[in-house]
Amino acid sequence: MVDSAASSLRSQCPYCGVGCGLELMPPASKGKPTRRGDDGLPVWGARGDRQHPSSLGQVCVKGATVCDTLDGGRQLQPLYRASLDDPLAPISWDLALERIVHQIKASLAGKGADAIAMYGSGQFHTEDYYLAQKLLKGAIGTNNFDANSRLCMSSAVAGYARSLGSDGPPCSYDDLDHCGVAFLIGTNMAECHPVLFQRLLKRKRRQPGSLQLVVVDPRATATAAAADLHLPIRPGTDLVLLHGIGHLLLRQAWINFEFIEGETEGFAAYAQLIQAWTPDRVTRICGITEEQLQAVASLWGGDGPVLSLWSMGVNQSVEGTATVAGIINLHLITGQIGRVGAGPFSLTGQPNAMGGREAGGLSHLLPGYRTVADPLHRRAVEQVWGFQPGAISPAPGLTAWQQVEAMEAGELDLWWVAATNPLVSLPNLERVKAALPRCPLVVVSEAYAETETAQYAHLILPAAQWSEKEGAMTNSERRVTLCPCFRPAPGQARADWQVFAEVGRRLGFVDQFTYASAAEVYAEFVQLTAGRLCDVSGLSHDLLRLEGPQQWPFPIGTEPTTEARRLYTDWRFATPSGRARLIAEQPMGLAEPPSEAYPLVLTVGRYLGHWHTMTRTARVPRLTAMHPEPLLEIHPDDAESLGLESGALASISSRRASITARVDITERIRPGTVFLPMHWGFMQEQACEVNALLHEQACPISKQPELKAAAVCVRRRSREQLQGKTSASAAARL
Repeated sequence: MVDSAASSLRSQCPYCGVGCGLELMPPASKGKPTRRGDDGLPVWGARGDRQHPSSLGQVCVKGATVCDTLDGGRQLQPLYRASLDDPLAPISWDLALERIVHQIKASLAGKGADAIAMYGSGQFHTEDYYLAQKLLKGAIGTNNFDANSRLCMSSAVAGYARSLGSDGPPCSYDDLDHCGVAFLIGTNMAECHPVLFQRLLKRKRRQPGSLQLVVVDPRATATAAAADLHLPIRPGTDLVLLHGIGHLLLRQAWINFEFIEGETEGFAAYAQLIQAWTPDRVTRICGITEEQLQAVASLWGGDGPVLSLWSMGVNQSVEGTATVAGIINLHLITGQIGRVGAGPFSLTGQPNAMGGREAGGLSHLLPGYRTVADPLHRRAVEQVWGFQPGAISPAPGLTAWQQVEAMEAGELDLWWVAATNPLVSLPNLERVKAALPRCPLVVVSEAYAETETAQYAHLILPAAQWSEKEGAMTNSERRVTLCPCFRPAPGQARADWQVFAEVGRRLGFVDQFTYASAAEVYAEFVQLTAGRLCDVSGLSHDLLRLEGPQQWPFPIGTEPTTEARRLYTDWRFATPSGRARLIAEQPMGLAEPPSEAYPLVLTVGRYLGHWHTMTRTARVPRLTAMHPEPLLEIHPDDAESLGLESGALASISSRRASITARVDITERIRPGTVFLPMHWGFMQEQACEVNALLHEQACPISKQPELKAAAVCVRRRSREQLQGKTSASAAARL
C-alpha cells in the first residue's frame, strides 16, 4: 500500500467505462492539514491525469469527487442472520466463510453444483473477476457466474462475436480525433460518457467543419443539442433506421464493392432484406422525415471515415444483438472498419466491464474470450487452473435473470452477490423481491452499508473497494490500467479476490488458490490470453506500474506505447473463413408496445451527476445537489391531455408496478414517450424504483433484458395517494 505521505500516484477512475486516468494527491502536502473522513482515514484528492492516454487529463464531476465517497457509510464487519425475519448480527470472518463453505458442500452433495450461483460486476478488478471464474467454474463445477454486464453490454459482446468472429471493440479513443462522421445511436454520451463527448465538442470548436455529429435518440438530450443532425426516432425502431440507411447506400451505390467481395460473407441475403426497407416505410415507422434519412445516409456514403458509438440504448433491447449487427453491417458494406477514424465502437457502462469479458465473466464464457461450450477451450483452462479434465461443465450457466427464476423455483441454495446492487438494477423488481426469500443463503459482498440488496441478505461481507486493493481494469478502448492500493481498507473489509481464494482453499483446493498478491493472480490470468484476440500475456503489474496504461493486444515481447492499437487493420477477421459476416435479420420492435391501457412508452436512462444505483454518488452533496430527485419528462401535448402540471406528482404504472415521480414538462421528449432515470432505489429518501416497471423479456441471443422501454400509463397523484405511498416507503426501509 502507498504511504499517505508519498507523492501523487496514478489510477483509473472507478466509475464509467471511459476509464479516465486520475492523479491522486495525498491528504497532507505543502503544509496543509490532513483532512479526514467519517472513519478517521485521510481523504485523498483527485484530478485528471494528463499522462493517461485515454483521457488526457480530463475528468468529469464524478471522478473529481470520487475520493469523497470512500469513507462514509461503509460496511465494516460481517453480519449474519439465519432468517430474513431476524435482525443482522456481527459474525467473525471465520464463521462467515464456514457458512459459505458448508452450504457449498451441502449443495454439492444434494442438488448438485448448479444449486450455487454468483452475480458479480464490472466494479470488480480483473483479479476479482478471474478468481470468481476459477472458484465457480473450476473448483465448484458450475458455470452459474453472471455479471451486470449481462444488463449492460452482453448484446455488444454477442454482436461482435457474430459479425466479426470475436468480442472486442476494434476502435480506439484516438478515432474520435480523426473521424469525419460520429454516428451516436442509443447513447447519451454527454451525461453517461462525458469526457469522450467533450473530446468531440472540443474538436468541433477547434476544427470547424471537420466533424459531422449525428445523434439518434427519442430525447433531445444534451448530446442531441450539440448534433449537426438529430434523428428523434420512436423507441424500438433503431434496427429499422439502420436497414433504411443500408437501403439508400445500396440504391445510391455508396458502398465498397471491393471490400464486400473480398472481406465479407452474407451480402446477398443482406441486400435482399434491405430492399424492402424503403424510405417511405422506414420514416413512417421511425417517425422522422425522408430528408433526415437521406441526410444520414449521405454522410455514411461520403468519403470521410465514419465512427459509430453506442451503449445501452442499443444493447438493452429484445433485438439488441440484431441492432449491433445492423450497425456493423453499415461499416462492412462501406469498408469503414480497421481504418483510422472508423469502426463500430461500443461504450461500456462499468469501469472494468471489458476486463470482465477478458476474464470470462459471463455464464457462457471462459478467460481469454473462450466459451464453455468448446471442449478445447475448457481443456486449455482446466490445464492452467490445475483441475482434472471435465472439471468445467460444458453447459452454459444461468444468466442474471435465470438466476432469479431459479430462486423462484427453489432450485438455488446459495446466491452470492458481489460488488453490485441488483435490487435496483434488475428488471421487474417486485418479482425479484419475492424470489430472494426462497433461497436458503443469500450472500452480499458490499463496500457500503444499507444497500437495497443487503436488505435481502442472510450474510453480508464487508468488501474492500478501489483504492483499498491493487488490481487492473480495462476500459472501453481496451486499455489496461493498474489501480494501486493507497489507503487501508476500513474495519474488517477484504478484497473480493482474497475471499474467493480463501473459499477455494477451504473447499480443499489449496494449491489452486494460494496467492501472495493480486499481482500473482494477474500473472496467472494473462497466461490464458496468450494467442487470443485479447492477448495481454506481455502485461504485468510491474510493467503497468512502470510504463503506465497499455492497450491490448499486448502479447509477450510487445513494446509499451501510448499509441493507439486498432483491431482488424489487415481486414482479416476472427471467423473460420477470415471474413466478416453480414447479418440479415428482420426488426421485431418493442417487446411491450403501447396499448389502450398503457399508451405511453417509458424510456429509462441516467443523470450526469449520478452513477448506477447511487451507492457512491448519493454520499456526495455536490452530486446530490445536481440531481436531488428523479423527474418524469413528458411532452406538453401528453401532459395537457392528462391534466399534468410541471412540479406536480404523477403516478407511473406498468403491468408490473406503480411508482411516483415529479413531473417535468418538456419538449425534449417526443410525444407518446416519457423518461425517468434509473438510479433511485427504495432505500433512498426519494424512492423511485423505476426498474420495478420494466419487464424481463430479453434478446434471445445475448439474454440482455429490454431495460430501455416499457408500456406505461401516467396519472396525476392525489394527496391521499401520496400519503399512502409515503407510509409504504417508510415501511419498506424498516
